[in-house]
Amino acid sequence: MEVADLRTSVTREGEQTVIHIAGELDMSTTGQLSDTVTAELRECPGRLVLDLAGLYFCDSLGLGTLIVLSRTAQTQQVFLALRNPSEFFSQMLDITGLREGLNVTAD
Repeated sequence: MEVADLRTSVTREGEQTVIHIAGELDMSTTGQLSDTVTAELRECPGRLVLDLAGLYFCDSLGLGTLIVLSRTAQTQQVFLALRNPSEFFSQMLDITGLREGLNVTAD
């Protein structure tokens, strides 16, 4: 059985922290993303951006994790946005009706 791969890197731009996400977000990698985002939320950035340009797969558990992380950020008064979603991910948001619940930007 092949294990999914998820890579993250963090950059800071003033009041904004960007987590660049590449690979697959699924059952085997959601914990890794949650740990990374939770660690950055402890730093209390004014704005946290998840850059999805390198994300090529996301299953329902991955999508659910993004929703939970968005709500967690909101309770900590941090604005969390998703940036550069793939066409596949954008369609998944539209089909599920979750686009409105997540702050999605093109760039």
